[in-house]
Amino acid sequence: MSGGISQDWEPIVIRKKAPTSAAKKDEKVVNAARRAGVEIETIKKSNAGSNKAASSSTTLNTRKLDEETEIVAHERVPSELKKAIMQGRMDKKLTQSQLAQLINEKPQIIQEYESGKAIPNQQIISKLERALGVKLRGKK
Repeated sequence: MSGGISQDWEPIVIRKKAPTSAAKKDEKVVNAARRAGVEIETIKKSNAGSNKAASSSTTLNTRKLDEETEIVAHERVPSELKKAIMQGRMDKKLTQSQLAQLINEKPQIIQEYESGKAIPNQQIISKLERALGVKLRGKK
């Protein structure tokens, strides 16, 4: 044959991927390696099978919290605000549910504000001011 075309008869070897670390730890593979006389290294991990690493850092935080003596609580609705909301609602002859509907909130929110259990939210207070036509903030 002429024309400079030639075939390459070198063998091409196709191999499987190298075993992953999970496959190397497989019991069958380890036993096969032992039978073949290959040296096997075993390492015992100090925290293997336990969750000590995660819990050790939380014990420090827990201890700090236990040592903390200051009592921290959320600010609640002041009694003046409770009374002002109730008075404004009564003046407009609205129920808690009707007022809640006017400001697009759940009736439970109005109940919490009037009972003093709610954590003050400026957006809700401004909605109440607009709906009732009463100034609720800045009385202090």
